Parts: sequence; structure tokens; C-alpha cells
Amino acid sequence: MCNELGIALSRKRPVSEQKDMEAKWTELGSEEMDLSRFRPVYSPKDFLDVLVSLRNPNLSNSEQGAATLWGDIKIPLKVNNLQNLRSEFEELTSNISQVEVDNYSSFDTEHCVTFLHERSVLGKKVLQTNHSPLSREYAKRGCLQSQRANLWCQILGISIHNEDIRLTAANDDQYFVFEDLLYQILLVFSRDVSIVEHFRYSSATPPKGFLRGRSGQEEGLVVYPPSGIIPYHGFTMYVTPLCYLYDDPVTLYGVFKELFCRYLCCLHTVSSHPQGILCLCLQFEMLLHEADPQLMYHCAHHDIHPFRLKIAQKWIMRMFAGYLSVDQVLLLWDRILAYDSLEILPVLAVAIMSFRKSILLTAENQATLEAMLADVSTIKVVPLLQWLLTRSV
Repeated sequence: MCNELGIALSRKRPVSEQKDMEAKWTELGSEEMDLSRFRPVYSPKDFLDVLVSLRNPNLSNSEQGAATLWGDIKIPLKVNNLQNLRSEFEELTSNISQVEVDNYSSFDTEHCVTFLHERSVLGKKVLQTNHSPLSREYAKRGCLQSQRANLWCQILGISIHNEDIRLTAANDDQYFVFEDLLYQILLVFSRDVSIVEHFRYSSATPPKGFLRGRSGQEEGLVVYPPSGIIPYHGFTMYVTPLCYLYDDPVTLYGVFKELFCRYLCCLHTVSSHPQGILCLCLQFEMLLHEADPQLMYHCAHHDIHPFRLKIAQKWIMRMFAGYLSVDQVLLLWDRILAYDSLEILPVLAVAIMSFRKSILLTAENQATLEAMLADVSTIKVVPLLQWLLTRSV
């Protein structure tokens, strides 16, 4: 891409540029840059093409087809079924009160006020203990807005002190006000060499490039970008929800870095890890087949089943950031941190499609199906999860 554009892959900024960058550090979003020649390195759709093309060389074609009869993911990996997920997310049942749930219809007003007060008092006690396992257990029923930032830091093991991209986020009305902050965080992230350490526990390897003038020389081969992460189209959306929690860019960066190394890295790495994107996509397909076989059959009958995964994979890969409203994204991420699991993502994707089954059953082509699922911004995460996990199949 750099050869096509006639620019250097990497270079040190001249002193004049360094000074200019420092002077404009808090106003990076106001810089007028011509991005018309640039394109994303890859998109979720490109990555999905890789996932659906994977095959197990140890299985014959007939064995692979039998193992994944209904789905587009052809690698037969073990994933949790609905019953196992009900046990894993036991607290997400309709008879247990949850923070920030609009539907309190089964409880009176006094009960709701009492519940929120008790959660506030308990949250303060949990924060005082500075104990990550306690914070996780507390967050299973949601975090209060006033305590979420500190609880997340505590769960992720980030010390708290006294301070509490144009192609995507700048075009999102929810996030464009944070454009300067997004530039700061992602510029630092791309150059943070400590992030390469997470590859020690991953099946992936960081991309490498040759230093200028040393092409073909082994000693001239270095990790690039320095962080080892090539961002895909929409990568900025991982950072944007955090801008609502943290004013201090140092704390914000620490939280984002930890989130990435624990969870986000799994969403664009090809592996058989149960929290990896491959297993999560397979789990989505298996769960939808289990929860709503009628919808699966309808999509297969009209030959639109690949687009079902195409839609869900985008949701899962971005952890629903940019698709749900900000408050709902934060409630969803509460549960990811609380359960230390990304499996809640395919569960929510299935819940959305299952909840909209009646209208989806009228779709007879790709365009109609995509239009019906184009806007999920009004979805209420917790009630929908409760609905799927407690209903009879």
C-alpha cells in the first residue's frame, strides 16, 4: 500500500514535525488531512472470508460436512450449548434485578430505589477492598455509572491515581466529540512495543517489515507496526466507549491496552481458542440452530444463510461498539469483564435475530435481511439476554 501511495512505511519525524505535533497534541482532530487515497488494510468482511475458508486437514470432506451441516464455519470445534451458557451466565435471569434495566415492571418503585441504593453502597465497599475477583462478582449484575470507571480499572488491575479516527468515529454522532482523544490513544497504541508481548500467549505472530535499505537481510527485519497490530476498518470503535468513562488519557490508554491484550486481540486472530473469533462465530451458528431452527431453515431455503453470519460477525468483531447505543455497549462490556468471557457476544447476536424472527421470516433475499438488521441501536441488552437465556426452546 505504501508503494502504491509513494510514501514511506515508517520514518522518524524531523525535529520541526515533532515540535509541531507536540504543539497540536490536544487538537489532532482539527488537522485537515486528505484521506481520499487511503483505504483500510482489511475489513471484517475480508476477515470473514478467511474464517469461512478454513478447513481441518485431518478430516475428510464428508466428515467436515457432517460436523457443520448448517453453518458456514467448517472447523468442528467444541463450543458451549444453550444449557451450558445458562449455567455460565446464571445471574442473567429475569428474577434477579440488574442495574440500568428499563423494564422494572415486575418490581415496584420502592424496590427499585432500594435496590439501586444497596448496589451503590455495596459498590463503594467493593472499591475499598481493591480486590479484582470481588469487582468481577459485583459487575455480574451491572455497574452504576458513577462507579463503572473505577470498577473496570480494579477488574483489569490498573492503578488509579488522583485523576480519575476520522474514517469511522468522526462520522459517528455519538463519538465525533472525542476525535482529538482518539488520535492520541491510537497514535500511542500503534507505537507501543510492549503490546507485542501478548503474542507470547497467542497462536498469531506479529507482522514484520524490512528496514529501509536492508531488504532481504534477516537483521533488518523488524516488527511493524511497533505494536504488532495492523488495525482493521472500524478499529477506532474499540476506544470510543471508553471516552465516556475516562477524562484522563493516561488512564484511558491503560484501560484500552489491557482490554485489547485480554479480549480484543482474540477477535481478529485465527485460532481454536474458545474465546477466539472462530469459536465465537461457530457458537453463534450453533446457538441459532438450537434456539431457532425455523429461522435457520428459512435462511437456508432462500440461500441467504451466509449473510446471517456476515451480519453477526461484524457485531461480534466490534463487540457491538458503533451498533448499540453507548449506554448499552457499556452494560454489555460490564458482563464481558464480570464473566471474563466473550461468549456473551454470540449469545446477544442470537438473541437479536431470534427476537426479530417474525419479521426475518419474511425476508427472501440478502438485501431484505440486511435492511431488517441494519439498525439495532434501540436494542436493550440485558432484557434481551434475559429473554433468550430463560425462554423455553
